[in-house]
Amino acid sequence: MVLVNFFYEDSVVFSLEKKEVRVWLKNVVKKEGKKLGCLNFIFCSDRHLLEINKKFLNHTTLTDVISFDFSESKKTIEGDVYISTDRVKENAKKYSVSFKKELLRTVVHGVLHLIGYKDKKKKEKKIMFLKEQTFLKMFSSGKSSTWNKKNNV
Repeated sequence: MVLVNFFYEDSVVFSLEKKEVRVWLKNVVKKEGKKLGCLNFIFCSDRHLLEINKKFLNHTTLTDVISFDFSESKKTIEGDVYISTDRVKENAKKYSVSFKKELLRTVVHGVLHLIGYKDKKKKEKKIMFLKEQTFLKMFSSGKSSTWNKKNNV
């Protein structure tokens, strides 16, 4: 069952084209040779994500995204993706991009982690960056829905 949910913690609320994002993510996952199961995106504050980072990963630093993989099969992507909207705002300012673009980059970054991509080493970071850019272009150009029709999704 394909299900993409969006939740907001700490009274964090913003406008998101949920239907478009769902179609886009389904296409991202399919393009990577996987199937989309249930994904939960939890948008929260730095404080909330820092507590999760400490509790589950023993890290004491701020981060923009943490993904928890609940997939029972290597073919299906399922999990929770926590995103700090405070970090997204800061990163958007830092890199001179819109909040929307940085939010979408962070969303796909979390999904790429669930697919199996890492970003600890220089080579892994480069691959992750290129994947993010490719999929962001697919979303912004409307190719997500074009790709969708072409591939009978």
